Parts: sequence; C-alpha cells; structure tokens
Amino acid sequence: MSYVLFGVNGTGSSILEALLTELGEPYEVSFIDGAAGAHREPAYTAVNPQRKIPTLVTPEGETLTESAAVLLTLLERHDDDDGRLLPAAGTPERAQALRWLFFSAGELYPMVEFIDYPERMAPDEASAPVVKDRADSLWKERWRVLDGELGDGPFLLGEEFCAVDLHLGALSRWLDRTWRVENVPKVARLSDAVAARPALEEIWPRHFPKG
Repeated sequence: MSYVLFGVNGTGSSILEALLTELGEPYEVSFIDGAAGAHREPAYTAVNPQRKIPTLVTPEGETLTESAAVLLTLLERHDDDDGRLLPAAGTPERAQALRWLFFSAGELYPMVEFIDYPERMAPDEASAPVVKDRADSLWKERWRVLDGELGDGPFLLGEEFCAVDLHLGALSRWLDRTWRVENVPKVARLSDAVAARPALEEIWPRHFPKG
C-alpha cells in the first residue's frame, strides 16, 4: 500500500508531493478537479469535511490534513535519524525551521483565500475589492518580513536544504514572478533553489510551469 494524496496541480498539495518524492516514499495522486468544484462534492467531503486541498491518506487508512502538520508527520515517520530533511530536535536550526514553517502556514497561507475569494470574507459584495486589496498588501508585507530574515545561502537555513524550504518554495510561486524577483530577492533565490532540486525535476514543472 502507498500514500494517496488528494491534490490539484499548483496548490498546497505540491508541498506534500514534493516531500514524499524527496523521502522516496511510494504515493499516488488522486487529482481533484478544483475548477469544477469537485472538492465540494460528497465524494471528497467524505474524505475531508473541510473540503480543502490537500488531503493525505496513509497506507494504514489514516486521513491527514493541514500541510504543515502532514509535513511534520511524514518527517517523523520517514526522515533519517541524522536530520536529512529537518534538523535534529533541540538544535537552534530546528527552532528556526519550525519558526518559519508555522509563519508560512499561519501567516502566509491563510491570506491566499482572502485574495482569491474575497467575497467569502467581505460583509457585502461592494466590500470584496477592499478585502482583496488589503489581503494582498498584508501578504506581500509578510513576504518582505521573511526576506529580511533570510541569510546569504540559497535556503532557509543557509547552504543546507530542509523540508520547510518546500513549504516556502511552493507558496512563493503564488507571487508574481517579477514582483518576487524585484521585491523579495532572497525569497526568489530560495524558490529557484527548490525548483532546481534533482528529486523534483519531474513534478515541480507540472505544478509550477511558469516558474
């Protein structure tokens, strides 16, 4: 049995597909037609009542959601003891990796729904553009915060790649490339370094063909 990942190209499921690929764990992708609203149909709601992407079903039949939580679960189960994809517990590097993983999951990721679907958040139709503009401003402001904290290495922790780079690299692809390069160059460098990972040479272009 293998993992089953319910996903849509270019969404948060790219994070988990990339991690499973880096870990060398067998998986299959059950593609959801998000444009047609298949994630809101009973078949998918039975898997994930939140009706969001991604969802991962383990070989044992467990249902896992929330990309950051799933990422940590997969690392706990499959990463090498030497911290190949996440620094060892108790180290400063581990603390920084977790700091920015939860920043990505809690401060960056949620803004996308406000930007893409402002009508869900606005009190009325007329207010939706205001919600969208404010969310987009906050989204970019938070990317600038991250960019200001990154060092000179290509990855979050410098020269060493870690799994959190996958989370940040995927989310950064939702920024306009020109804006990314001009306004958050260290984030752009991290994003490109993730895209250049040998293990991801087949799946990353499928998720992010425009770079």
